[in-house]
Order: sequence, then structure tokens, then C-alpha cells
Amino acid sequence: MADLPIHTIVFEILTRVPAKDVGRSKSVCKQWYALLSTKDFVRIHCSRSLVSSNQRVLLIDDLTCSVRPIIFQSNDYGPSSIVTFPFHHQNNDVSILSHLNGLLCVFLNHTYELLLWNPTTTAFKRLSTPDSHGFYINNLDAVGLYVDADDDYKVLHIKRRSGVLGVHLYSREVDSWRNIPFITRQEYLSPHFNWSAGTFCGGTLYFTVCECWLGGTNRVICFDVNSEQFKEISFPPVPSTGMVQGVLVNVKNELHMFASTGMFEMTIDLWTLQGDYWIKVLSCPPIPPISLSLWCDITHYVTNGNWFVMTKLGKLFTIEMDMKPFECFYPVTWFRGFKGAVFVETIVSPSI
Repeated sequence: MADLPIHTIVFEILTRVPAKDVGRSKSVCKQWYALLSTKDFVRIHCSRSLVSSNQRVLLIDDLTCSVRPIIFQSNDYGPSSIVTFPFHHQNNDVSILSHLNGLLCVFLNHTYELLLWNPTTTAFKRLSTPDSHGFYINNLDAVGLYVDADDDYKVLHIKRRSGVLGVHLYSREVDSWRNIPFITRQEYLSPHFNWSAGTFCGGTLYFTVCECWLGGTNRVICFDVNSEQFKEISFPPVPSTGMVQGVLVNVKNELHMFASTGMFEMTIDLWTLQGDYWIKVLSCPPIPPISLSLWCDITHYVTNGNWFVMTKLGKLFTIEMDMKPFECFYPVTWFRGFKGAVFVETIVSPSI
């Protein structure tokens, strides 16, 4: 260590400190500020921050926004810290659509604007433009957030407007939108199909597309972030006798899906994608009857083997499983009556 340049020693130490401490360290001197602002530093610090101890839960209710650490031993949250939104908003106005490496893709209900926001550094970037890019309509649009091989963070926005499906791609590097060709079945334009948010895994963004009635069509749409080409793959072979919902999750860079189906009882299976085919990992016992108005969201699977399924109005079901823990929490938009997301504290910036 004594033979290493001081620059290298500082770099190695500071890429291992918490994100908030990096922000404070920038004020030490001009040399540190320049070092801690480089792409290499941000990239390596981010890769070293993606551990369970840095995961946080962001909770939003009508009046407040708070961030809490996750206590894995007790399956609970630690003391909360109040977060002030750095952008103008109204009560019950902010929805989290997607997250990646500490960045949240945010939708403002009253203006329809899309934003990128890092709640750790408080930096944000509006993605809306005068030519109508970056405006999101709930229940019609879908969004996916990813980072490409050149470390450029991008937002894929799928829009359905008056029978026309448009796909637009935002690049953080060039701070602009461009169109992406999308050739698929015409029926996917229909509002009867529900598009999920995109899940980034292994160089591909995945979306579930589910028809909103019994026995409807269910597919998975894949977007290769390098070739910028779309393709379809099949949905897991779940029963089509009830309502179907698929929740995609990246677990240790492998794509998994919680596929739920049912009407008066809901059954949930966990599947993993191998190539273009789904392999069942486990089945859970049927969940007691839940009315369709309280349809469930998957919240998270915790390290001690308990998996929680939660209704949007806060009713909680616990399923105990005997399997190797994943050591991660899954992204969701509802927690016991709150809106929010699970994210990792990083210094990744929403703008260049």
C-alpha cells in the first residue's frame, strides 16, 4: 500500500464509503471534487454500493415522504428520515415507476411529467420537452430504466395514444429523446392490455403485457438495449381460468417472475427465465380469497424465508418458504397504504 500513489489510495477508499459521505468529501478540496465527479469513480462506487445494507425504502403518503433503512433480521424498517421533494408537487401526486442504481423514474400526476430523481443526493432532472416528449399517462403508458454498455442511463417510454403506439428513448448523455421502431401485434395498442413497468436484466428490458379479462392473452415483450430491437417470448404456462398478473424481478442478474392467477383464490408461482423459456422454481399455497378490488401486489421476499404478498389497501399475507434466501428486496409501488420504492443509496446523477 505504501508504494501506491496517493490518488489511487484515495480512490480505493472513497469508492467504499456511503453515498452521503462521498457528497461531503467533495468539499474537501478541488482535487477530490474532480476525482469524485469522474465517470469511473461514480461507476465503481455504484457497483460497490449494490449490497443489501445500502437498501432503503422510500414511502410516500399524502403529506410526507420518508426514507427508512431495512432491518433484515426482524423484517422491518428502521427509523425514518423525512425527505423533501426538490421539485414542485401536489398532495398524493408523486408515483415511482421504475428504479435502477439509486435513480428513480418519477411521474407527477398533476402535470404528467416524467423525472429522474436521486433521493440520496436530491438531484433531479425533468424529462418533459416542448415537443410533448416525457409526458406519461397512467394505465396507458409504460416506462423502463436501464444503463447501456457506455454507462449511459436511458429511459424507454412506450406510449399508447388514439390507437397509435409510439416508442421513445431518452438518453442522459445527450439529454434528448428519439423514436424507436416497434413492430408487434396491433391488439397490444388496446387499453384492454395492461403493460407493466420495464425490468432491466442482463442487457434486456422486459415488460409483461396482460389482457384484462379471463382467459386473455399474456406475453412478455423484450427490448435488447444494445441492438435496440424488440421481440416477444411466451408467458409462463399458468392456468388461464382466472385473472393473471406477472411481476418481474431481477435477482442476482437472473430474471424471475411471480405469476399470480385466480379469482376467488389466488395462486402464485415463482418462475425463472432460462433462454426464452420459463422454469418453475416453486409454488406457494393458495392465498385466502381476495376480492378483485383489492388485487394483490408482490412486495418483497426477505432473507429469513418469509415472502409477503400485500393488497393495495394494505392487507398483508405472509407465506413461509423453505428455500435459499435471495438476499434482496423487490421493487413495488405500494407498502401498507403508502406509495414508494426500494432503492439503493448511490451518487449516480440524473443528469450529466
